[in-house]
Amino acid sequence: MGSETTLKLPFIDFNNLKLEVNSPEWEAVKSQVHNALVEYGCFEAIFDKVPADLLKALFATIEELFDLPLQTKMLNMSKKPYHGYVGQYPMVPLYESMGIDDANVSEEVESMTNILWPKGNPSFSKTIQSFSEQLSELDQIIRKMILESLGVEKYLEEHMNSTNYLLRIMKYKGPQTSDTKLGLTTHTDKNIVTILYQNEVEGLEVMTKDGKWITYKPSPDTFVVMIGESLHAWSNGRVYPPFHRVMMSGNEARYSAGLFSIPKGGYLIKAPEELVDEEHPLLFKPYDHVEFLKYYYTEKGQRDQFAMRTYCGV
Repeated sequence: MGSETTLKLPFIDFNNLKLEVNSPEWEAVKSQVHNALVEYGCFEAIFDKVPADLLKALFATIEELFDLPLQTKMLNMSKKPYHGYVGQYPMVPLYESMGIDDANVSEEVESMTNILWPKGNPSFSKTIQSFSEQLSELDQIIRKMILESLGVEKYLEEHMNSTNYLLRIMKYKGPQTSDTKLGLTTHTDKNIVTILYQNEVEGLEVMTKDGKWITYKPSPDTFVVMIGESLHAWSNGRVYPPFHRVMMSGNEARYSAGLFSIPKGGYLIKAPEELVDEEHPLLFKPYDHVEFLKYYYTEKGQRDQFAMRTYCGV
């Protein structure tokens, strides 16, 4: 047990990063990103483009959202699975979450805000949109670095245009006991990249390739970046989507906000031919992410730890 407590996520500093490609700073950070995502599928990032006062405002905004009556929260609906309000699940009674599609676009955020607050809530809209917009910069830097590391940067424009952003806001109630209770079951994310910001209540655990759990110690200045299965499939297995879960204890609620870059419906996720060779045979047939989610959220798909392999594996 002693050795497990020393395990930490790789730490990468994006502050003062010069965005000129081929600059020594860019190349050094790019190498760290590549190594972390190949070995762990995730890392802890510091990125000071998101102002401290915005991060502070975010948690007040999140609490305000979850303090709404249940019938109001349930107005947050979506045709896409898990893009609207999620809660009241007996398997994970501590967990509830809300989704905001295109959260970096002011009009979309205002439209969703006005459903929950018919008289409007400008401070909520502004905080959510600003946070999402600033964090989308980090998402784009990371994805550019990944494509460059793989030697397929010629696909960058298509790759960036194939996604939009979902902000998922999550609350995990404290179980009111020192015993550890399940907050969210072990899973991999299904999207491209997830960037997570949370308060200082522990809970997130990430599994290493050899099956050990890393307990993430949150900091008010850092984000967790995690690869999803869509990027794993697109990169033909070059980057790794880690299993992770949330385990809760104590009295305090854990609040988090995750920016998910998600493939658009109708776009076929297909590994570039440059990433398929004798050493790296094709792992997945081309697939539509939204169609895959329809399988994943069936009873069979939810029981299947390797749902994507079942759905479109070669």
